Amino acid sequence: MKDYKNTGAPDTTVTFDKSKIEEPTQNIYKAIAIMSRRASQINEDLKSELIEKLEEFATFNDSLEEVFENKEQIEVSRFYERLPKPTSIAVQEWLNDEIYHRTPDTTNDNLV
Repeated sequence: MKDYKNTGAPDTTVTFDKSKIEEPTQNIYKAIAIMSRRASQINEDLKSELIEKLEEFATFNDSLEEVFENKEQIEVSRFYERLPKPTSIAVQEWLNDEIYHRTPDTTNDNLV
């Protein structure tokens, strides 16, 4: 799993140069679609990682007693909240040419 803490992606909204975004594909819509798919992958990775870490703190008690606040659990949650958003990470990876993409060959009609 990739280390998403040190991506260099901005934490806040940033304006990017459109020509740099569309440069690899020569089409802004294709570039956005690729970054969107990558952002979804990143989001799934982060979500599964967070759930895995929070399950360590899970208590399976069926009583209706007072909820116990675990400081470590809160810190883990806050850590993930402070990470750059998956879309920011995907855009940063795109601009750093770290995303592999390809266009399927549509001229080959012999595919079964």
